[in-house]
Amino acid sequence: MAIISTKDLDIYFERSTPRPNGPLLFIGGTGGDLRNKPNQLDSPLSEHFEIISYDQRGLGQTSSPAGSYSMQQYADDAAHLLDELKIDTIPVMGVSFGGMVAQEFIKRHASRVSKLILACTSSGGDGGSSYPLHTLEELNEEEKLETSIKINDLRITDAWIEQNDDLWQSIKQQAENRNAYKPLPRNLLKQLLARKDHNTYGDLDEINIPTFLLGGKYDGIAPKLNMEKMHQKIDNSKLEFYEGGHLFLIQDTNAFQDIINWLIH
Repeated sequence: MAIISTKDLDIYFERSTPRPNGPLLFIGGTGGDLRNKPNQLDSPLSEHFEIISYDQRGLGQTSSPAGSYSMQQYADDAAHLLDELKIDTIPVMGVSFGGMVAQEFIKRHASRVSKLILACTSSGGDGGSSYPLHTLEELNEEEKLETSIKINDLRITDAWIEQNDDLWQSIKQQAENRNAYKPLPRNLLKQLLARKDHNTYGDLDEINIPTFLLGGKYDGIAPKLNMEKMHQKIDNSKLEFYEGGHLFLIQDTNAFQDIINWLIH
């Protein structure tokens, strides 16, 4: 764990144990903070790859520049991190908002990506946008938590809650515990507003490297249709859906194993 200073940012990043399969750049999602454990560095991926991940601008222990943020800045932040680490080309995995950053990253820095994994994300534009999370900031904390859980997994309906109150309370508590470190509201809003205008749909057919698209069958944030439209635009792509919602990576153990197998072979 360390901080790298680029021309624009002080980026906090972490690296897991080096592995024979080499490094993997993992770009995390909305509000991500590497102090929240367990995280991507504790995932099954770290048993096979050296995971490099970082707190994005305005989040966690990375600095918070003044002014609004753009998707182009988020993509360039990743490139600047790789520059400082002396890494020319690397497989890249982006999850949710991180998948949007990864799309912008390969658009702007195509030569840096050897393989691309996009999980529970959207292209924007004619490919469909992910749920407008910035609208949740208008809610009180309880409403925001409950709405977030419901859109994360569309199986959790009001009818389901009525029949499973104990489990519902447990899910709410788990969601709270999963994010002990929360971003400052003003910095989170900057990220959400950058995300709102994300649109790489017209550029997806320029991706010419192996690409693995993964989604949850019950995801209300990045719907299946959005992932399917991305698959149609990216020639050399594979698409799989798993049992779960937006958090399918921790709900269906097959997902990480499929990623590992796809990267290695």
